[in-house]
Amino acid sequence: MGLLMERSIAYQITDQGELERLYLELVDRFEKHRIEIVSGRIVVREMPTIAHADVAYQLMAQLIPFSMEKGWRVYPEARLLLQVQADRFEPDLIVVPPNPPLWDPSHVYANATLLVAEVVSPSSVHDDHVVKPRACAIAGVPLYLVIDTFANRFRLLSRPGPEGYADEITESLGKPLELPAPWNLTIDTGKLIEG
Repeated sequence: MGLLMERSIAYQITDQGELERLYLELVDRFEKHRIEIVSGRIVVREMPTIAHADVAYQLMAQLIPFSMEKGWRVYPEARLLLQVQADRFEPDLIVVPPNPPLWDPSHVYANATLLVAEVVSPSSVHDDHVVKPRACAIAGVPLYLVIDTFANRFRLLSRPGPEGYADEITESLGKPLELPAPWNLTIDTGKLIEG
């Protein structure tokens, strides 16, 4: 029998050891759910819908040919360790160079990524737009992309620093998305919302 969730479930724990223990327990126990540590909260998110997965697929389809030329990898199911923070994110998509440094078999160090992308779901709006970008900037993720089909827009954040991302491009879905160097690649965001 499956678990249907209309919203995410979050637990706030102040003891770092207890947070880590509970996180690992939940990852083992609920392997078909997205388990994250976001700002010290353990968050159990619902499984993505087919529409959500299709947006990630369409983005991945555009990133893979270019990434293959560079020898990069596109992973739809990998976890990020944000090093200085205890946070552990499970983005919808990450792009990494060959043989990125791993914290463990499931976690890539956030500063080893080339791009992190999130497709917003009803339970992740605040985290995807506010909490995760701030944490990813501090951890050194060079490009953070948010695709929000509910608001019909995308946001590309770049030039990370301790205060967050210095640059942001926000446009309606359907407009071209220019990824900066080393990408120099244009994403057709209209394909992300085609059904």
